[in-house]
Formats: sequence, C-alpha cells, structure tokens
Amino acid sequence: MRIILGFVSAVLGLLAGWSALAALVVMLAGPDRDGGIAMGAVFSIGPIGGVLGLIAGIWLFTRIGIVRDDAAPPVTETSETAARPKSRLSFPFAVTLLLITSGLAWWGWYEFIRSPTLSHGYMTLAIEFRLPAGMSLPDKEEDVHIEVEEAKGYADPMLPPNWRAHDGDRKAIIASASLMYKTRHRAVSLTLPGTPTQSWAIDLPSDPDPTPGFSPWRVASEPSPEKIEMHFRLSADR
Repeated sequence: MRIILGFVSAVLGLLAGWSALAALVVMLAGPDRDGGIAMGAVFSIGPIGGVLGLIAGIWLFTRIGIVRDDAAPPVTETSETAARPKSRLSFPFAVTLLLITSGLAWWGWYEFIRSPTLSHGYMTLAIEFRLPAGMSLPDKEEDVHIEVEEAKGYADPMLPPNWRAHDGDRKAIIASASLMYKTRHRAVSLTLPGTPTQSWAIDLPSDPDPTPGFSPWRVASEPSPEKIEMHFRLSADR
C-alpha cells in the first residue's frame, strides 16, 4: 500500500505541475482560437512543470506521508540498544491523495467524455439561403436577421463582405456562425423585410464531425408563401 500511495503521490505531482504551468502560460498569452499557444504550452513547456511536480510529489510523500512512531519501546535487560521506531502511513495524507485522485478522474471523464464543448473545439457552420425566383435581396446588411440556436443559447452569425450571392437566376445569402456546444437541438432562422420568420432544424449529432459538403437544400419547417431554402456545411477550425 505504501508503494502504491508513493507512486500516486509522484504521478499527481507530475500531473499538477504539468497542467498548472501549461495553464499559466495559456492564461498569460490570452485568447488562442487556432490552438497553437495551447499546444505549445502543453507539449513544450508543460513537461518542465511535470518534472518539478514529480520531484515535489515524492518529497512531500517522504516528508509528511510517512509518520514515525516516536514512542520509545521498552528496554529489556538483554537489549542494550532500543529498536528503531516504527514508521506508518499518514492517514490524512493517504485520504487526501485518494480524494485528489478521484477528483482528477472525474474531471478527466467530464472534460473528455461528458464535456459540454465539442470534441473538435470551435466549429464553423456555413449557411446559405436561396430565395425564390423573382425575390430580391435586401439592400442593407442590417435588414438581414439570422439567429442560430445552440443548446440553450444563440451562436453569433456573421455575414461576410460577399454575403449577397446568387444561384443561377435566384438570389442567395451567405452567412456563418461558430458552434462550440454539444447539443441535440440546433436551429437557424431567417427574417427579411416584409416576410415572416422562417426556421430550419440543423440535423447534426450532439457531438458532430465535419461534414464532407453542404447538406441538400430544404424549405423551412413551417410552410410559408416565400419558399426560401437553406443548406449548411460544418467544418472544424482546427
């Protein structure tokens, strides 16, 4: 048991030092959308903290993890020297190690399996709307209102400079939004001047992979005189 707890103490020190130094570098560096700083912090700088944490874990175990019984053994007539004091594991230290190990195991399970964020990180949802023949586009970007529902909130859709497009003789609108949450409920809605709001369900898995191309064109969930069509494509930012 002593060997197991000593090994656990060393491993926890390694993990704590590695993750703490990497997290500190990421925090000081600021936002990192492409993941380059985070990757460098984890795999290039983190090992330095891991080595320091490993040494600290072993040192703490030898210093406070082992308790020596200072009670002097009885001296017999046949023994001129007292036996060496016995040593035992520190119960509070052992319980603390087990609690920390359980917490790290739960955190890893939640972060990598049950995490609310997508496994691919931020993903770009490219959306295209195709208007019926003869219907014109709004003149101003402000007249185009797009909402992308994701989980219990809304992603922030963006219109690129070339948002006014066409597909043959039909006008089209190009937009995109960043997705980051695992959820089974995703939907997009479009509101144009003089037309009712139209909505489409985004039929993707809870934790989707990038799609090979655009989905088929589809009309809104609720029938409308303006038969605006929508299709989408999902790509990973990293």
